[in-house]
Amino acid sequence: MDDFHILAFETSSTFCSVALWSQQAGRVHLYTAQHQGRQEHAERILPLADGLLAQAGLARRDLSAVAFGQGPGGFTGLRVACGVAQGLAVALDIPVLPVDSLCAVAVQQAGPDPVGVQVVLQDARMQELYAAAYQAQGTDWITLQAPALIARHDIVAWASHESAAWTMQAGGGWAVHGDAVQVFDGLADELRSLGAVIPLDDGAPVWAQAATVARLAAHAWQNGQYLDPALAAPAYVRDKVAYTTVERAQGLGGNPQADAAHWSVHDMALSDVDEVAAIERQVQASPWTRQNFADALSAGYRGWVVRRLGAMLGFALVMNTPDMVHLLVIGVRSDAQRRGVGAVLLRHCLAHCRQAGLPALTLEVRPSNTQAIAFYQQHGFVQQGLRRAYYPAVQGVREDAWIMTLTLPESP
Repeated sequence: MDDFHILAFETSSTFCSVALWSQQAGRVHLYTAQHQGRQEHAERILPLADGLLAQAGLARRDLSAVAFGQGPGGFTGLRVACGVAQGLAVALDIPVLPVDSLCAVAVQQAGPDPVGVQVVLQDARMQELYAAAYQAQGTDWITLQAPALIARHDIVAWASHESAAWTMQAGGGWAVHGDAVQVFDGLADELRSLGAVIPLDDGAPVWAQAATVARLAAHAWQNGQYLDPALAAPAYVRDKVAYTTVERAQGLGGNPQADAAHWSVHDMALSDVDEVAAIERQVQASPWTRQNFADALSAGYRGWVVRRLGAMLGFALVMNTPDMVHLLVIGVRSDAQRRGVGAVLLRHCLAHCRQAGLPALTLEVRPSNTQAIAFYQQHGFVQQGLRRAYYPAVQGVREDAWIMTLTLPESP
């Protein structure tokens, strides 16, 4: 097996940790260092890293890749880990390995032989929680629920709805990890009443640690799942806390998280296609059929759905091409439009671009669909072409399609 060395940073909480995964001649050595105190992350992180390299007898130039805990978590901490990882990777001309911080918590807390679904609930402040769900399949960890922001008063309803699917899918029940069960009074008992297993508090840290980030990064490295450093970015789940003046003038008001906190985002599955097709029929003049969606998923296309306490609000489906990602179809239920659902779906499409190492997202849209064009332009899409008579239309007259493309910036 090839030798490789990965330096990993994790600063999504007040706990700053660094790890060095060194694999030589098939043997693994793991070196770790840590510091408690959010305000000193930026000052401490590189000295801790250099200390580990010295301990291992390595120099920075010996590194194969740099990994970082991508979040969610504290904004400042996420920027520190991502920025330092990017800086080192660019200077050394090596790739980066972003790692889901909540998945790291699941791996840490689930033990050596995890069974069932591992749900992670972390305190996100403002009476909200970061929530995610994972399942171990051999040496891989599968994301069942990508990290989402959910209000404390909605978390039990969310878990109640999702737990039936978790139990059926995993066949081994579900366990809850993370600091939220300690922070929020009564939450542990409420979740146990739904059938959750909550391990006893053994005093171990309930935040992601760099050692686990390094472990997950090493697995990703061996599977070729790494990124150009220019594509690295933190995973900001809460990236908006107030509406702009223009948005308020359009009828939006209050805290945008007040409704979005109810939402969860899932990978689109065959079990979703009936609801997806129903929304598609509601919002599209020439809708895809249920079979179109089923065939696309069977062909390996990626999709996502947004739900609000179980009810589907919208969906998006993409296809990778050699040089970019094609947004095939996106739809938001009529009564859920203008609330940010489309923006959430678009962010997942762009995150998929980055993960796939593809530089742009492209789509077709009817010129007559001025609302959609305004939405895409607001998010940075520009018209780059025209397909003549692309869309079927009434009375046999076909409509052109604008080709609109969003090119990802070279650096975040």
